[in-house]
Order: sequence, then C-alpha cells, then structure tokens
Amino acid sequence: MTDINEKYNQADALKDEGKLDEAIALLNEILAEEPNHSISHFALAVLYGRVGQHEKAVEHGETAVELDPTDPFSYTAMSVTYQRAYAGTGDESFIQKAEFAMEKSRQVGEQQRMGG
Repeated sequence: MTDINEKYNQADALKDEGKLDEAIALLNEILAEEPNHSISHFALAVLYGRVGQHEKAVEHGETAVELDPTDPFSYTAMSVTYQRAYAGTGDESFIQKAEFAMEKSRQVGEQQRMGG
C-alpha cells in the first residue's frame, strides 16, 4: 500500500505543478493496481473535470461515492462534479443529479450525527 500512497503523492504533486495529463496517467496506474482506491477516483473526478472530460469525471466521482457511501463529503464532492459537468456541457440532467447528491450528503451527515 505504501507504493500506492507514494504514487498518489506524486500524482498530487504533478497536479500542483499543472501537469494534469501526467497526474491523470499516474492516478490511472494506481487504479490498475488498486481499483477500489477511492481517493484516486475522487482526484480523477476533479482532474477530468478540469481538462473538460466531464463524462469521465462523473464516472470516477460516482465510483468514489459507491466505494465510500457513508461519507457525506463523498456526496458533496459528487455534487460539485455534477455542477462542473453541467457548466462544461450544458446538460441540464447534471443539475438534478447535483441537487440529489447534496440532499444525500445532508441525509448521510444527519445519520452520522444521530449515531447511525
């Protein structure tokens, strides 16, 4: 797992340097080794959105939520991904999905606050 964490940190550094394509390639390498690495899916959702590949951004965001459905932040991040996809494509179906994801974030957060 350390190797994957090191690769993730390298991808994050590449992102910070503006080398988005290289970061995307490295994150995809991580997922080839560890398909359930949710943080890499989240990172790809952000990066694919930045490079205008909104379908891939949504795909990775949705996978990340499936892998971590008890984290309210997962749904908040997915809502942002949907909003960016709408902004990039004009596809209004992403607005409804963004609103649903935010509501789900509130529900999951409330469940956690109530202890279950």
